[in-house]
Amino acid sequence: MTIKIGDKLPEGSLAEFIETETEGCSLGPNTFNVQDLVKGKKIAIFGLPGAYTPTCSAQHVPGYVKLADELKAKGVDEIWCISVNDAFVMGAWGRDQKATGIVRFMADGNAAYSKALGLDADFSKFGMGTRSQRYSLLAVDGVVTQLNIEQGGKFEVSNAETLLGQL
Repeated sequence: MTIKIGDKLPEGSLAEFIETETEGCSLGPNTFNVQDLVKGKKIAIFGLPGAYTPTCSAQHVPGYVKLADELKAKGVDEIWCISVNDAFVMGAWGRDQKATGIVRFMADGNAAYSKALGLDADFSKFGMGTRSQRYSLLAVDGVVTQLNIEQGGKFEVSNAETLLGQL
């Protein structure tokens, strides 16, 4: 079943490649419980099929990087990019996109969180296996308040401009 507005984000974990070691976060991949991360925060989340893929790299991520300050001015605490890739790939892609410290690149390596959201997609015909659908959502204290799911192959409603307009 696909998540909808008013639903709580499902239990689960995501991994993030940490560039700078801090107390509680070691250098390299760290796994985080989603429920802990969203507690008391307004989080803009966008999901996409894969790191380094054309639309994701040329349009989806750059839009959120470009509008990050505007999203944060409207009360967004964090911006997350979720993709079915490992934390090493997501970390490298975040660096490549010059998004470090702007967007958190959250790895859903086995698509478990995408499946829990009901937003997984079968990309087997492209040799990519199970991936995430393209979407954006806003979660306030773990509850979905906005949700924009793209129709197959489209990039029309999950962009940063749309989510910004919904704040």
